[in-house]
Amino acid sequence: MKHSRRTLGVVALTAAAALALSGCASDGSGGGGSDSSKGAVAMSFAGLDIQIWNDMLPFMETVVTDAGFEFVTDDPKWDVNTQVSDWESWIVRGDIKAIMGYPAQSDAMVAVTQQATDAGIPVLGYGSTWEGVQAAVVLDHKADGLKAGERAAEWIKENYGDEKVDVGFLGYPDTDLGRLRGEGIKEALDAAGLNLNINEHSVLNLDDGYAAAQNQLNAFPDTKVWLAIANDPALGAYQALIDSGVSPTDDSMLLLNLDATDAELKIIGEEGSFWRYAFIPVTRQIAEANAAMLVAAANGEPVEDKVIPTTEVTSANALDYLLENQ
Repeated sequence: MKHSRRTLGVVALTAAAALALSGCASDGSGGGGSDSSKGAVAMSFAGLDIQIWNDMLPFMETVVTDAGFEFVTDDPKWDVNTQVSDWESWIVRGDIKAIMGYPAQSDAMVAVTQQATDAGIPVLGYGSTWEGVQAAVVLDHKADGLKAGERAAEWIKENYGDEKVDVGFLGYPDTDLGRLRGEGIKEALDAAGLNLNINEHSVLNLDDGYAAAQNQLNAFPDTKVWLAIANDPALGAYQALIDSGVSPTDDSMLLLNLDATDAELKIIGEEGSFWRYAFIPVTRQIAEANAAMLVAAANGEPVEDKVIPTTEVTSANALDYLLENQ
């Protein structure tokens, strides 16, 4: 089982290596293909252990460098103090024209956001907003969670009716995204009036998802329904289920989540897969929206919030959303 978990982890490491080679530095020092005559823009995800964020960066870099800016990134590793320090370093560089971020902790970024604003650097949000942000590329996390929960409820009702069903819920309430998606999913399940025993696990990455699924199976070995607010924990849970002997095409099982990278899409696209649904913002669409907002702000143009819708993915259309097909 340890070998399987390491193999899955190679996907993120490979993407991170590719980014380093392409010039998107993860240490905050910058990179990119521009001659930097127009300056630079910065993108700060809370941590680069989330595969979909790694997938977004090359799309963003293309838009940014085509517009004549250097593209700078960092990897705070979910440490808010590191993220604040990175932003402070960008502010004093003198060439950063705009910063976009997904904070490890939104409230903790207010002061450094004000520092950037005072220095004439617009701050933009991805996935959430906080005090001082000019505009953000956002998803309606609560609505997306409701859609996912409604689909899960339909499947459970159709397959189990009034029978009691154990549910492994892989959430993460420490961020706005995780909290709101989780609230939406659970509200939809509650509204459906099903007989559910929901056991929630707070998970962040692939390894967390693997461990949570093992713990869930130890406590409730007949768990048939697995719901996740993000793709990496869902992929970890999937591998744990396969390692425990579950057939990839077990028709009594449901795995459903939000977000997906190629690794998940390929599994969902397999005929009969028990990973039946994902609700995704299309990677290229959201990455290019991020980059376009960064470029506009860097050029001194007005910016406003942009909401990215999610798309329901099943075996019928999953392969259409592979990166190579975007």
